[in-house]
Amino acid sequence: MAPPPPPPLAASTPLLHGEFGSYPARGSRLALTLTPQALHIQRLRPKPEARPRGGLVPLAEVSGCCTLRSRNPSDTAAYFCIYTYPQGRRGGRRRAARTFRADGAAAYEENRAEAQRWATALMCLLRGLPLPGDREITPELLPRPPRLLLLVNPYGGRGLAWQWCKNHVLPMISEAGLSFNLIQTERQNHARELVQGLSLSEWDGIVTVSGDGLLFEVLNGLLDRPDWEEAVKTPVGILPCGSGNALAGAVNQHGGFEPALGVDLLLNCSLLLCRGGSRPLDLLSVTLASGSRCFSFLSVAWGFVSDVDIQSERFRALGSARFTLGTVLGLATLHTYRGRLSYLPAAVEPASPTPAHGLPRAKSELTLAPAPAPAPPVAHSPLHRSVSDLPLPLPQPALASPGSPEPLPILSLNGGGPELVGDWGGAGDAPLSPDPLLPSPPSSPKALLSPITEGVPEMPASSGLPPPTPDALGAISPGGPPDHLLPPLGTPLPPGWVTLEGDFVLMLAISPSHLGADLVAAPHARFDDGLLHLCWVRGGISRAALLRLFLAMERGSHFSLGCPQLGYAAARAFRLEPLTPRGVLTVDGEQVEYGPLQAQVHPGLGTLLTGPPGRAGQEP
Repeated sequence: MAPPPPPPLAASTPLLHGEFGSYPARGSRLALTLTPQALHIQRLRPKPEARPRGGLVPLAEVSGCCTLRSRNPSDTAAYFCIYTYPQGRRGGRRRAARTFRADGAAAYEENRAEAQRWATALMCLLRGLPLPGDREITPELLPRPPRLLLLVNPYGGRGLAWQWCKNHVLPMISEAGLSFNLIQTERQNHARELVQGLSLSEWDGIVTVSGDGLLFEVLNGLLDRPDWEEAVKTPVGILPCGSGNALAGAVNQHGGFEPALGVDLLLNCSLLLCRGGSRPLDLLSVTLASGSRCFSFLSVAWGFVSDVDIQSERFRALGSARFTLGTVLGLATLHTYRGRLSYLPAAVEPASPTPAHGLPRAKSELTLAPAPAPAPPVAHSPLHRSVSDLPLPLPQPALASPGSPEPLPILSLNGGGPELVGDWGGAGDAPLSPDPLLPSPPSSPKALLSPITEGVPEMPASSGLPPPTPDALGAISPGGPPDHLLPPLGTPLPPGWVTLEGDFVLMLAISPSHLGADLVAAPHARFDDGLLHLCWVRGGISRAALLRLFLAMERGSHFSLGCPQLGYAAARAFRLEPLTPRGVLTVDGEQVEYGPLQAQVHPGLGTLLTGPPGRAGQEP
């Protein structure tokens, strides 16, 4: 019988303590103490500081670390560098790197072992790996780097998505030691087509660098596959570079960060991705009037919300400001819609077992435990040719330090990392180079890149799946679990359902907490609570009262306003029957056919890369 796991360490428990020199060399001596939550730095010489500036480095702000050595052969010291993204006084994050000199021994090998011990301990803490209590901390504790497939919509976020990806995402995940391949999508449903043809066993996660729409394509593409039951277990993540970043807002809150927008939200979510960790993700199966079905991770909307979403499309060049403008225009032409909303309350237990108990659990971490041995290089399956021809060298002006004694290396799209960023010394300091023995960045480009081929995505022969046909690119997901809570559309509902009929300004069925990066529609929702959160606003509300609701939604306090037209219910399934002949329905922000629809939640069907929970994301 295996021994029970050790109890979690207190946040202030010292794990490592040691004395180091500073780099660039200035004669300073530093005392470092590593705890489960932070790296504490205290200056010893030339003059101890009572309140050291920058003396506390929270691990939540650290993307990764690496070991280095001097290019001067007579230097017996070893070095380790940590990459941090602290918040400035005005709230924005700025990249910083801290390098420490291990020089307590006369021999380089001993100093290198000490630098690697600290770097390994830091990486274990960052990735949620247990530190051995009775063994040496050596690089062998670290598993192989997780392999991620990045899908970038270059037109997202007012066309800034690709620039943000180059300037912020790729440097950070390279510092974290993650290996990745990157593809730019070229058209609508391109991502859906790609994931239908992937050999998913080669990847530890698929991450979209865009808005919510690209992740919608990925999840429905996974559920399009004949092997959907295994495919949907693939962890998916989102790095927000679009105009609609609702899921990223929920991930940001789960990670314990303050609400953020734009680049700050992107950096927060990138830090969480670098840390690893995930949660089960509830998915909604939505059956439309034609009988076709799609899967939602976010919301189904009718009325004011869907009107604003679709009508603001013409302002997409404004980025997230399009929704503000769309809201103002929507208030000016406020409509009501007659309809019938029916739902199965969450308190009613379904007659058959919930899918949460019948579905196998998906991978819960990028890497949860040390691998028994380094994985051999993987022969990747061919991928569709993208706009970007990998490897593409990316000059990084922000990564170059002024006065460097020799040119800094460039970052390329294959997962290679910078040698040393922002930590080069003056004219008298020898430059440093990475120590290749620590399995952190940089990685071998050839081991990480998939061959890129022209034409339709090819399916590996071993998968047994046919390649997707062009006619199927826009198809609704045929796979996925059955909807055991829903009778066919047009047939009577079983007992236990609640029905509301009347005039509505809006109806929203939402799964996670956020409707936008800064709109908290369901404050207490969790990614895996197994619930549909139904919100509706009845007719008769004034424009001023509706505006107050949306302003309060930025803080998640709209339910405390006591608005009589605002309603809420937690449900397992719902049916919406619009009785107004014209209107707009959206699923995850994408317009779908207008008419009756119904949906039910499938608890924990997907897996979302969230990073570790912060205090705000802890379970109650």
